[in-house]
Amino acid sequence: MIREKSSRPTSSTSNHRDLSTGQLHLSDTKVYKFTANDLIDRGVIGEGNFGIVCKMEHAKSGMIMAVKRIRSTVDERCQKQMLNELDIVMRENTCPHIVKFYGALFKEGDCWICMELMDTSLDRFYKYVYHKLNQCIPESVLAYITLAALEALDYIKSRWQIIHRDVKPSNILVSRTTIKLCDFGISGQLIDSIAKTRDAGCRPYLPPERIDPLRATRDGYDVRSDVWSLGITIYEIATGYFPFREWTSVFDQLQQIVEGPPLRLNVDRLSNNCKDFVNTCLNKDENQRPKYKKLLEHAFVRKAATPQQTENIAAYFSEIIDGLAENTDTFELYYYLPSDSSATSNPR
Repeated sequence: MIREKSSRPTSSTSNHRDLSTGQLHLSDTKVYKFTANDLIDRGVIGEGNFGIVCKMEHAKSGMIMAVKRIRSTVDERCQKQMLNELDIVMRENTCPHIVKFYGALFKEGDCWICMELMDTSLDRFYKYVYHKLNQCIPESVLAYITLAALEALDYIKSRWQIIHRDVKPSNILVSRTTIKLCDFGISGQLIDSIAKTRDAGCRPYLPPERIDPLRATRDGYDVRSDVWSLGITIYEIATGYFPFREWTSVFDQLQQIVEGPPLRLNVDRLSNNCKDFVNTCLNKDENQRPKYKKLLEHAFVRKAATPQQTENIAAYFSEIIDGLAENTDTFELYYYLPSDSSATSNPR
């Protein structure tokens, strides 16, 4: 996560809060104090180098949720700060395209983040459509997914001054009625604390300005970095495959993304508006890439906002999710931990 200077109010949480006890904000009227012992483990639904994600049930309310258990190396002061910031995110989130956060706590140094349970990830969704059903995702659905992701990214930037930094299909979740963005904020801080001394490696969705050593600096990029990552994501779900060959080293990635020819989406079945949107996002010069507000005006996403489109897309999501549920042989873990490109079931 990159957080710019902000005038956001700080949480009034006491400096003496017990980090092993948290509050679950399930609704305005359902707020519970809880510890890890109040959660019943219903099985692992995701894993990566930094921890696991479990389906869990809150014993008192019966609420089923996804709980990310992320290993943390930060000190108690940083733990308090992260919990306080998550408190603010929970209270202020009014965007329909951001996964709901219910609460968090620390147990034996690990951060447990309780969040809304969705049906699947966009990563698993598109692979099932292309590689199991041998179909293509309709352009109207591509446009809706793009609109939802843009609105979420614009919201976290304008509301909380957050740049996501890890936009990819596995961080966009799907339900029967909508699309939601996950993995920003507190998760990013935790991963930064672990990864700050490690080489970033071949992270597939990084833009040229974050790979090129001549251009990359600590604060040398802005939301247009996420615009590139969104472009790669839409390219991937529009074609059914990740657009670059597999890299064996960061130098391969540097050669292909920074020094190679510009990536262009050129699929006959897609409209010129769709191709123009993706190719605009994939401009190698970040200064020529539009920011969110400009992209939200693009003809490709404007057509996705009609009520009729929304109704049709919900029916499509339900059909695919039903198929995923019936095809147990295609089941994969679908919750991923932030900034972890090597997570289980997340091949490029």
